[in-house]
Amino acid sequence: MRRTIDWNDGAVLIIDQCALPVEYRTLRLRTVGELIAAIQRLAVRGAPALGAAGALGVALAARAHGEDLDSVRRDATALAGARPTAVNLSWGVERALGKLAGGPDAVLAEARTILDEDERVNRAASRLAADEVLRRCERRPLRLLTHCNAGRLATVSWGTALGVVWHLHEAGLVEQVFADETRPLLQGARLTAWELAEAGVPYRVLPDSAAATAIARGMVDCVVVGADRIAANSDTANKIGTYPLALAAAHHGIPFFVVAPESTVDESIPDGAAIVVEERDSAEVTSFAGTRVAPESARAFNPAFDVTPAALITAVVTEKGVR
Repeated sequence: MRRTIDWNDGAVLIIDQCALPVEYRTLRLRTVGELIAAIQRLAVRGAPALGAAGALGVALAARAHGEDLDSVRRDATALAGARPTAVNLSWGVERALGKLAGGPDAVLAEARTILDEDERVNRAASRLAADEVLRRCERRPLRLLTHCNAGRLATVSWGTALGVVWHLHEAGLVEQVFADETRPLLQGARLTAWELAEAGVPYRVLPDSAAATAIARGMVDCVVVGADRIAANSDTANKIGTYPLALAAAHHGIPFFVVAPESTVDESIPDGAAIVVEERDSAEVTSFAGTRVAPESARAFNPAFDVTPAALITAVVTEKGVR
């Protein structure tokens, strides 16, 4: 399966990202409830992939409910709220709902259009971002640092921040990529490292808490990350741990790039203060691989995302250009 998420014979087909890197497996999701559960447990994740999931979920609902449009809309509302921070999810839902009057086939056609657009859009955004990296970073070959996973697993295909790496690697311009492990669910260690190994890109995994030290020691030329929501002023929500990276990069004078499709930009909110940040179950922090690592009485602060102020971002790059 080349695509991270696709439509196949009446079902949504996804790569189960919870199983990687130990096992590569796919899941067939036949109902909106199954899709919502997969989104919430992060079997499918990443802002662009969630946009596709939103649209495909509406297609499932339209096929299930037929002319009962109120039920379709109820399912769509539940789907859009499955993860509140990533704007692409509600964007995909709304775009597919816009075709509801044309019937289930029209909804599915729109969802498939979103799937087809995704790789083109992300290739374009990451190509522009790669050019911007080369313009602002003198050293060759480059040493990049990224956080969480913004590769093909976070999109329908290709990737955003890792798309930059693919372009630069094809040109022989990558010495190494540092992949933050990305606590607490290790999307960097499990997913980004898996993608980099699959592509033959030299890489090292490092604890999130070691990233600032790597930057301070002059081991990193730039930081490249994706995004889950970008406010009108370019404040950016991304996986928790991104904001400290931006602070470290700014302090040490290295560029910090955000790469995302234009659908991640939410012009309806003026700045990052208006971004709703999802908080997840304390057990993700107090336990590891099913084993408790904190006292039974321990409570946790477990935001899934943080917001990086625009002042700390060198450039936000979408397929439409540099913001």
